[in-house]
Amino acid sequence: MPSVQVNVWKGWGEKNAEILIHKITKIFTEMGIPAQAVEVMINEIPKTHWGINGEPASVVMKDVEPPK
Repeated sequence: MPSVQVNVWKGWGEKNAEILIHKITKIFTEMGIPAQAVEVMINEIPKTHWGINGEPASVVMKDVEPPK
């Protein structure tokens, strides 16, 4: 059973999570794996806890927001 974990910034939102779960599951079903065997976990992480190039994303990517 495939298990996929996706890390995104906090604020990703329920609708975006639903879309992402559907699309990831679709990729596996197109490979012949039953949808009921696919697990997708989405972890929302605050930008202050996500490092990019040695700096918090809240600093480096301060003008970038999750999709609405």
